[in-house]
Amino acid sequence: MTEQMRPERRPNSPLFSSGPCAKRPGWTPQALENAFLGRSHRAAEGKERLLAVIEQHREILGIPADYKIGIVPGSDTGAVEMALWSLLGARPSTILAWESFGSGWATDVVKQLKLADAEVVTAEYGDLPDLNAVDWKRDVVFTWNGTTSGVRVPNGDWIADDREGLAICDATSAVFAMDMPWEKLDVVTWSWQKVLGGEAAHGMLVLSPRAVERLESYTPSWPMPKVFRMTKGGKLIEGIFKGETINTPSMLAVEDVLDALNWVKEIGGLQGMIGRTNANAKVISDFVQSSDWLDYLANDEESRSPTSVCLKITDSWFTDLSVDDQAKAAKALVSLLAKEGAALDIGAYRDAPAGLRIWAGGTVEAEDLAALMPWLDWGYAELKKTFK
Repeated sequence: MTEQMRPERRPNSPLFSSGPCAKRPGWTPQALENAFLGRSHRAAEGKERLLAVIEQHREILGIPADYKIGIVPGSDTGAVEMALWSLLGARPSTILAWESFGSGWATDVVKQLKLADAEVVTAEYGDLPDLNAVDWKRDVVFTWNGTTSGVRVPNGDWIADDREGLAICDATSAVFAMDMPWEKLDVVTWSWQKVLGGEAAHGMLVLSPRAVERLESYTPSWPMPKVFRMTKGGKLIEGIFKGETINTPSMLAVEDVLDALNWVKEIGGLQGMIGRTNANAKVISDFVQSSDWLDYLANDEESRSPTSVCLKITDSWFTDLSVDDQAKAAKALVSLLAKEGAALDIGAYRDAPAGLRIWAGGTVEAEDLAALMPWLDWGYAELKKTFK
């Protein structure tokens, strides 16, 4: 690397965290001034607002009319757990894991639910398992977009139309940034604090008619916590999917996500969000292509995430360090950039290889990413001079 001058321009917003993610451009607390506070969420207006969240998701995302959409507790994690605990066990299952969250679902299925006929298919960070080898006679659990690896499934072509098992998809950093083939998916989960830049603790759960049929025809052998129960007397609790949430939601967070959804509609809906995401990802891609020290963690271009962009340091100075020193050096680089006000929270996930992780979802401005790129070069040059 040549000598790097300190960049003169900083991003207007240095918020590149992969979750919770940046608020929509122009957001201020005034967006929440009409929040339905101090009242029961079960009051008529409270239920109307919760139902509005559900129906706006359906409209913007093009979710089929016969799919159920619910707001559930515990963010995306809660939504995935509800699905795993309620649906698995009726037939053999396969869990695909190529990053930390997929590995977490595998642990839950094998060690908590103790399903003896569950198989776990893994790949290293940066790669996907062989998707074409998946047996769709089994229930299949997978992440659409690996938030901690920057590796996504490229499309839904590998999911069988005549599948006997259920396709259970954790899509928390994909929904609102990528086209989702709903007809290929039976369970889809995500959270407000990812691509929408909403507030945490609330998850979204979408069920296909096949998933509803499973819920109404199968009773797991294990005890079911109250917050996971979606049926009563062998029938789906329809209220969950009409805004009558299982536990008390934050109406402040509800107001916030309604604001985010309205903004999405203003910028062109789903395609507007996908366009912004892809434009952001291209800023990073152009920089990486010209870099002599940085590359994608994802090995296959087709499977690179455009939202949670995970990068590895390839310079021999860095790769010659011990694994522990690589982790220390990467953290030092992240701290330096934060101290300079250039980027906050862009360190690799704690279980991932040492490197950088930059959120490029639609709430981030491309000009801010463009302003960040020279700081990466400057910061790395400074790191090489000062790291001991």
